[in-house]
Amino acid sequence: MQYIFIFALLTTCALASEHVHYSFSQSVGDGDGTSFSITGEGRITAIRVWETYSNYIYGIQFRYGGNWSIIGGYTYNTPLEMELYEGERIVEISGKYSHYIQSLVIVTNLGRSLHVGQPYGHSFNMYPTHKDAELRFISGRLHGGLTSLQAHWATFHSDSSEEHS
Repeated sequence: MQYIFIFALLTTCALASEHVHYSFSQSVGDGDGTSFSITGEGRITAIRVWETYSNYIYGIQFRYGGNWSIIGGYTYNTPLEMELYEGERIVEISGKYSHYIQSLVIVTNLGRSLHVGQPYGHSFNMYPTHKDAELRFISGRLHGGLTSLQAHWATFHSDSSEEHS
């Protein structure tokens, strides 16, 4: 139900502005557990990912501008982090899944990437349908770790320097 609401809300917003291009990547994983979504104001400027025993993805968090979002999932030891440069944006998420999301590779428009987890299971690749779009938020389900993941993409238009405030 939450996915339908989020999709309807973003579709309405996208239709209200002819310059916004929205798409979403279908959910991957078996989808056990509680739903979550990670959203925020502004552009994503950093990412943190927790893995458990160098195995599956345990938690994920984005920084929007200068503010960290809620954590989707759980924390465990020290997270792997990537801070984005000015104007850099996330344009692809790939990885592998079995019961859990086993690995993630998060790629930016500058060709940099963050590799987390162990590549085991079925492969997936998520990217926007519009060339100027970027990752805006993710949603999924969790049960002892992330069991499913869906990416939501849109173009981002800032008024000025709110990207890295």
